[in-house]
Amino acid sequence: MKACVAGASGGIGQPLSLLLKACPLIDELALYDVVNTPGVAADLSHISTPAIVTGYLPKDDGMKQAFAGCDIVVIPAGIPRKPGMTRDDLFKINAGIVRDLIKGVAESCPKAYILIISNPVNSTVPIAAEVLKQAGVFDPKKLFGVTTLDVVRAETFVAGITGEKSPSKTTIPVIGGHSGETIVPLFSQAKPSVNIPAEKLDALVNRVQFGGDEVVKAKDGAGSATLSMAYAGFRFAEKVIKAAKGEKGIVEPSYVYLPGVSGGDSIHKTTGCDFFSVPIELGPSGAEKAIDVVSSANEHEKKLLEACYSGLKGNITKGVEFVANGPKYVPAPQHRL
Repeated sequence: MKACVAGASGGIGQPLSLLLKACPLIDELALYDVVNTPGVAADLSHISTPAIVTGYLPKDDGMKQAFAGCDIVVIPAGIPRKPGMTRDDLFKINAGIVRDLIKGVAESCPKAYILIISNPVNSTVPIAAEVLKQAGVFDPKKLFGVTTLDVVRAETFVAGITGEKSPSKTTIPVIGGHSGETIVPLFSQAKPSVNIPAEKLDALVNRVQFGGDEVVKAKDGAGSATLSMAYAGFRFAEKVIKAAKGEKGIVEPSYVYLPGVSGGDSIHKTTGCDFFSVPIELGPSGAEKAIDVVSSANEHEKKLLEACYSGLKGNITKGVEFVANGPKYVPAPQHRL
């Protein structure tokens, strides 16, 4: 199992790479970034776990070497949010970064599972899909937007109310997108069920939706949610890898192209969104089934979902138009289909 972290030297990339290096399921770990990757790789390579670590820079076809033969590519590359910035403010810079990295994936490891962390996820995943379509290698079952941090926050914040000592023992579907009002936690479908006092519900929903702002403010302009995002990114990557190796019954929410995933059509009709985060049953082919939790939302959650649909559709269109209005990607001859 070869994994690559694209953006490995950054605030998310370094702790994410550390967690992946510690994972016994990974045999090779390639790190790619525009600066510092040989040093990060050398540092990690001293850790006594099986994965062989290599680091690459853009020179000497570094991206191509990093991606070659990869089974899974995790992409946290991009600039972080700063105080006052929305995820949308990041769009112009991060959109171009993701587009170029996905071109590299299309050329060097078109069959890899692709996990996108780079914000704004609501738009960067549609960008990736469009680039892969242009290259003739788009497999909707293998393209994931990582929304696990929203799930992790929901688990943690609910435990603060219920007193659960192990937050991750509570399964809470968090659906929609990955920014602000597009994030919709479905506390009514928590397993085991949780009792959220009515007077605390709105504040809890808001905290899950805007938890990233809490971290940006607390870091006083020096960073965003990097460590918690690295944990969440690893948690999702590990589940994809376990499912790829044949483990059954693994379910985790992820932002996927609904029309391309089994079970996604009904959710697509309800939401009107091509891309949407719902619990996904993972398997060797990737996203094997989208689980419809939307239709079971209660009245309070349905109101949240209306705001989600509106915002998400605009985010998706923005990503699609970014690729449509940019230079057309012409794949290398060996990858023409």
